[in-house]
Amino acid sequence: MKTVLVVAAHPDDEILGVGATVARHVAMGDAVYAIILGEGQTSRAVHREDVSREVVDELHKNTLESAKAVGYREVFFADFPDNRFDDVDLLDIVKVVEQKVRELKPEIVYTHYSGDLNVDHQYTARAVLTATRPIGDYCVEEIYAFETLSSSEWNFDYSAQPAFSPNVFVDITDYYDKKEQAMNCYVSELCEFPHPRSLEGMNVLSKTRGMAAGMERAEAFMLVRKTIK
Repeated sequence: MKTVLVVAAHPDDEILGVGATVARHVAMGDAVYAIILGEGQTSRAVHREDVSREVVDELHKNTLESAKAVGYREVFFADFPDNRFDDVDLLDIVKVVEQKVRELKPEIVYTHYSGDLNVDHQYTARAVLTATRPIGDYCVEEIYAFETLSSSEWNFDYSAQPAFSPNVFVDITDYYDKKEQAMNCYVSELCEFPHPRSLEGMNVLSKTRGMAAGMERAEAFMLVRKTIK
């Protein structure tokens, strides 16, 4: 049995980017956990305090419902300000991730692609790399970056980072329905097609990634680091 940790910036990223792969891990007997670093929702108002705690709590309730659909063993919330990670000391985010890595000792970590448009995704990726640096008796053997609909494909500035270019494809043909069931729990996050963060957008992407690797459906990742001892 492997221990797997998903580090996501916002509620729903842990499903959009890796939901079906999580279901596959669980079916194989692995224990999968998630850290959601941002509270979600509060960036949609002019001021963070304009969004009530009840709204955030309802979103987190959706997260726990969706977690059951794919089989997350536990989800942890850090409640950093939504889409404002650049106003937070990176060290504070790193320490949250470090604590869970020490506690859970995951062999496999999934997180955001550092070239995403969303600033919270960028900071999450940086925090994960810092928190999992190979020092001493480190546990993390594999780190993968996932793509997030409405962020990965919307960053057209390639001057600093290239576009998301996957080199690992996971066959999710038998697990896609669990991902869709989980995403349906996020009533406030789903949009109408052709918005990429929609059920049809998920459907199209899973088939597109599948075709690239000779599968019916796939979730695609970029291998960030793999250690073979």
